[in-house]
Amino acid sequence: GGGFGGALGEPCIPVPGHGTGLNHCPAGMARQGSGAMLASGGLGFPPQNLARVVVWEWLNEHGRWRPYSAAVCHHIENVLKEDARGSVVLGQVDVQLAPYVIDLQSMHQFRQDTGTMRPVRRNFYDPSSAPGKGIVWEWENDNNSWTPYDMDICITIQNAYEKQHPWLDLSSLGFCYLIYFSSMSQMNRQTQRKRRLRRRMDLAYPLTMGSIPKSQSWPVGTSTGTPCSCPQCLLVNSTRAASNAILASQRRKLYPGAVRQSSTFAGAALWPAGTGTAAVAVGTTKGEGLRVPGGAFAPSQSMPGGVPLPGLNNLNRPGTQRGAGLGARATVPPGVPALPVKNLNGTGPVHPALAGMTGILMCAAGLPVCLTRAPKPILHPPPVSKSDIKPVPGVNGICRKTKKKHLKKSKTPEDVVRRYIQKVKNPPDEDCTICMERLVTSSGYEGVLSHRGIKPELVGKLGKCGHMYHLLCLLAMYNNGNKDGSLQCPTCKAIYGEKTGTQPPGKMEFHLIPHSLPGYTDSKTIRIVYDIPTGIQGPEHPNPGKKYTARGFPRHCYLPDNEKGRKVLKLLIVAWDRRLIFTIGTSNTTGESDTVVWNEIHHKTEFGSNLTGHGYPDPNYLDNVLAELLAQGVSEATLKD
Repeated sequence: GGGFGGALGEPCIPVPGHGTGLNHCPAGMARQGSGAMLASGGLGFPPQNLARVVVWEWLNEHGRWRPYSAAVCHHIENVLKEDARGSVVLGQVDVQLAPYVIDLQSMHQFRQDTGTMRPVRRNFYDPSSAPGKGIVWEWENDNNSWTPYDMDICITIQNAYEKQHPWLDLSSLGFCYLIYFSSMSQMNRQTQRKRRLRRRMDLAYPLTMGSIPKSQSWPVGTSTGTPCSCPQCLLVNSTRAASNAILASQRRKLYPGAVRQSSTFAGAALWPAGTGTAAVAVGTTKGEGLRVPGGAFAPSQSMPGGVPLPGLNNLNRPGTQRGAGLGARATVPPGVPALPVKNLNGTGPVHPALAGMTGILMCAAGLPVCLTRAPKPILHPPPVSKSDIKPVPGVNGICRKTKKKHLKKSKTPEDVVRRYIQKVKNPPDEDCTICMERLVTSSGYEGVLSHRGIKPELVGKLGKCGHMYHLLCLLAMYNNGNKDGSLQCPTCKAIYGEKTGTQPPGKMEFHLIPHSLPGYTDSKTIRIVYDIPTGIQGPEHPNPGKKYTARGFPRHCYLPDNEKGRKVLKLLIVAWDRRLIFTIGTSNTTGESDTVVWNEIHHKTEFGSNLTGHGYPDPNYLDNVLAELLAQGVSEATLKD
């Protein structure tokens, strides 16, 4: 939803295309320009008398800041001008974002139906950059829909496009992708997978000058300070009061003795005594009331004239006498019930404040509420005794170890490239798909790379597939890879030689356990255990000499014990021996760099469910992983050698 390639705040592809590890890439032809982000932090503000483009962004689960659309940003800015501590209902400008609300005071977006909360930020960019011109760069995802790039990437691409560069290397931003403007495509430099990209015109993002207006306190009432008593305002105000009470309680738990009084609750009460405004008491999991710092709730008052307000009957039922639980500093008016809401102890996946907020909203609307924890994935099988663990039939051994790689110094890069190509005297007038220059002209790497004996205009044809490239381009591609004596055609992915990876030292164990996977009830299960310790990066890694971390090891993976499952296991053992299962890069899950990550061969780590997408049943998994192994040069033919 919202044009982000997935529901806003739901799982979204963190970087363009596929790939986890980040490689060292040759310097690009274009670098990040003046459109870079200038300032952020809370609501933030640009320097005085300096116009800046405002882009609001939300943080996804992969640690990437994703931009809201220009229309949504205009809406947020309009609300901000009226009340800098108010709430922004995103559904008012985009129906696909109906469940989402931004709280400007806490700078968080929350989804009302699931309770998911994500940080938001307000960033400033140069008015001459892409967002200031209303230019959006997008890539085509696996669903054949279009996903906008992160704003810093979008600005970098536009800068290169305006300077008429033929291509752009995104390595300066930490991504191993090449952008080709002539074919409007993006290529993953690890897998050579290509995706389409497009440039489209949209609404320009809002401009701002100087600091933001002073915030206005809420609730907004008349000039006399009396709050509005319409049912909607009463509901909103009581909901916000309760949610802040929950947040204050959580802060006290996290930082005992260090919590300052919330500015929202400054003073003895939110509203003057006697205004007749309803308050809401929220029960904790133990049924206790929450104390509010500074006596935030108004003293006990009845509704004016004792007349129930229309539409708020559930807020005026005879209430339970839980006021005593609040202590002497805060009382609850009679007639206001304490709403029991589950999952306020902070142990579930839903943020306690949002669980409470959602429950209050739904109760106030007369809807039944039962916020419970989401089902947990079944990651591991029941305990297995050592006597029940058996070798996998048809597979030799139960363990494989890898040690540090010893770099082969026998062949130079030029020797490797020349080994697999035949020189072409009269090349056709078509593109070299590495540099995107014509084969009849010099390589795009002319001036970037210089090797004796390889002229920039020389063209070679790969022996098996027949695809043609500049020799200098093939050399640049080889130097950017693992330099293991193998070469992979960027067009058809044909592998020349034996491809190896950069997997750090570790151990792979595999055995049979007497339990069945969902979807394979007639088969036992093959369990694979990978264990890689922390260590120091070698010369083949992104940062040689620097320490790398290894999180989540040992990692347990599962295959069905049938003919195809055993075939996959045998090929995974080959991939392990060739150091292709893991690599060192940046984690898509945590954003941590210099850590051990999966290397594009998917594994099933969830034993008894498929809540994460990494479990069973998945009828296509075995075929998919065979295709991924083949892309790494690990095929059934290797088992016959």
